[in-house]
Amino acid sequence: MAILALRVVARATLMSMVVAVAAAQLQVHFYKDSCPQAELVVKSIMQQRFNADPSLPAGLLRLQFHDCFVRGCDASVLIDSSDNNVAEKDAPPNLTLRGFEVIDVIKAELEKECKGIVSCADILALATRDGVALTGGSAYALPTGRRDGLVSNISDVNIPGPSFSVAAATSAFQTINLTLEDLVTLLGAHAMGFCHCGFFVDRLYNFIGSGQADPDIDPQFLGVLRQKCPRPDNSVPFNLSTDPIIVMTPSSSTPFKLDPSFYKGVLQEQAVLQLDQELAFTDLTRRIAADYISRPNMFRRKFAKAMLKLTNVGVLTGQQGEIRANCRRFNQPNH
Repeated sequence: MAILALRVVARATLMSMVVAVAAAQLQVHFYKDSCPQAELVVKSIMQQRFNADPSLPAGLLRLQFHDCFVRGCDASVLIDSSDNNVAEKDAPPNLTLRGFEVIDVIKAELEKECKGIVSCADILALATRDGVALTGGSAYALPTGRRDGLVSNISDVNIPGPSFSVAAATSAFQTINLTLEDLVTLLGAHAMGFCHCGFFVDRLYNFIGSGQADPDIDPQFLGVLRQKCPRPDNSVPFNLSTDPIIVMTPSSSTPFKLDPSFYKGVLQEQAVLQLDQELAFTDLTRRIAADYISRPNMFRRKFAKAMLKLTNVGVLTGQQGEIRANCRRFNQPNH
């Protein structure tokens, strides 16, 4: 057991060193000389798209997370599958990702502005950052200089799921040098956007195979969820395109704002996802949630800090990787 613990510590220490070295090579305003308008282009397009769809920032936050959790923040999740490779975006956890189109629009505009300069990995990180600010979160200075990865494979995808326990999710986060506090903080993004019923319907009708609802759901809230998400018909194959969706915070008056409303729902046993609800049942996570409710500005600052840590995970810099001409395809013809 002691040897195992030493190995875990060694891996965590190595990851910390790798992240620190990579992060040191990123710079705020990295494109100030090579593409001075880069961040303004991203911000302008994000403002336009947000005006048309206020749920877009939530989609980009999830897209950023799913990218960084697999091979680091290298835009590998943006790659389309080809005849000889099934890419990350076709893995089951990624089938409901969205926001790809706005990344394409930004990339096309930046290619006109300064061809071959701005990476897709930076575009995703900048668009996500601007989305956070548009939804009421803290704007943060984002170091840039990321390069795009050369690998995207469905077999690499192993994302913490909505039915994970807090302990299992924390363990997964530790593999990318994020902490329990980072986990609780980043889950605050669930104050925004939508969720497919298929991600949590078992909690409503057959929790852990019991044939009953999850006893930790507030009974009144259970009724609301069941109205939105009917009992699945097991005789009919599951179809994602027809699966109902609900807002992540049904009882909130601000479903597209990054605010502490998510944590209020957690403490009232009105969280949609099992992992989210479990935050109410450990002393530390419950205390963090209560702190964020009483100190919303602290939540916004901590969220920005956690996002900076997330977007530094496994970045490629210098001569590593490439700058894609199209975010959906590798430049090299042999991929």
